[in-house]
Amino acid sequence: MRVIGLMSGTAVDGIDAALTKVVGEGYDVTVELIQGITHPYSEAVRSRILALCDHAPITLAELAELDDAIAHHFIQAIAALDTDLTTVDLIGSHGQTLYHRPPQPDPLGQGLGQRLGQRLGQRLGHTLQLGRGDLIAHHTGCPTVSNFRAADIALGGQGAPLVPIVDACLLSQPDHDLAVQNIGGIGNVTYLPPRPQHHPKTHLGMPNLALPTGIKGWDTGPGNALIDWAVTRLSNGQKTYDNNGDWAAQGTPSQPLIDSWLQAPFFQAAPPKSTGRELFSVGYGEACWADAQAKGLSDEDFLATLTDFTAATIELSYRQFLPQIPAETLVGGGGSRNAYLMARLQHRLPTSQVSSTNARQLDADYKEAIAFAILAYWRWQNTPANLPSVTGASRPCLLGEIWNP
Repeated sequence: MRVIGLMSGTAVDGIDAALTKVVGEGYDVTVELIQGITHPYSEAVRSRILALCDHAPITLAELAELDDAIAHHFIQAIAALDTDLTTVDLIGSHGQTLYHRPPQPDPLGQGLGQRLGQRLGQRLGHTLQLGRGDLIAHHTGCPTVSNFRAADIALGGQGAPLVPIVDACLLSQPDHDLAVQNIGGIGNVTYLPPRPQHHPKTHLGMPNLALPTGIKGWDTGPGNALIDWAVTRLSNGQKTYDNNGDWAAQGTPSQPLIDSWLQAPFFQAAPPKSTGRELFSVGYGEACWADAQAKGLSDEDFLATLTDFTAATIELSYRQFLPQIPAETLVGGGGSRNAYLMARLQHRLPTSQVSSTNARQLDADYKEAIAFAILAYWRWQNTPANLPSVTGASRPCLLGEIWNP
């Protein structure tokens, strides 16, 4: 099938659109990237999204208008691929996350469960992605899958990360373990033990890629979100990201500050766990800036410290929650283009070979969009696509809602 995958992450730096060819059944799939583009948001829509992620108020009418506007930007991203949509079989759209709340203990629910004879006590998570799948299907004439996270959350899961099962199919190796580290606005990791050598068929006789046992995954913390915020602040809006990490490379990171920031409860909590701009917000960045000012850090030192902080959160996650430091670390997302960040990550993981996913023929820029093309393909095939060992859901399930034009 020819499938378009659409993704805009917590960095809100544009919509990635990937036209792919996906072949195979079940988890035994291969994917070819035919074309990929990144389509920018208008400044008005991007500013509105970022303001809402920082808890700005909005009316229901304004929320509906923003939902439409984001969907139209996704449709424009599809148009920018400049492909004949009559040759496209399916679209998978992640949408734009506006709010994410992981599952939490719910003492009131526990009491209700006792009265009803049920096991409750866990407040379900909540997540909101805008960018209407129905509108995309209507305008493109292509079946569209969206709202991928809701089914996992309904089963008590985090709804995130969802890409580890795709990483396992595309990147696991037979002879060594590896970590696949996405660095978008937020960082998340997939840990892949060596994959089994044989691919047994299912009881239905269908080919079934034998996934490694012991796959792990979770959100590691901030990726580019704090770095991008700091660059925007320090440049008075003239820049929105640190190109190649050149600005941070002029400074010296403060290890004492990094050590103090790593004491935050999120970094100590065991997986499954997920996060977003709700935690690593402008307020969080301002608190980091106040700490840096108190220590007399220059702008360059502050950026170096924030960048190394992202690397340090990844290192801490691996040392706390993985069975060992992996032999190889493959990085995807915008962070893979930040040479200073990649150097700091290699410094902190000296026994792991750190490189971008390009080294394994998976385009680091469009990796997440490719993943949602595959997740849409699995939904179309009625193949469960969440990993309960990663999200904490009670069982595997189908992900996404199908909208027919």
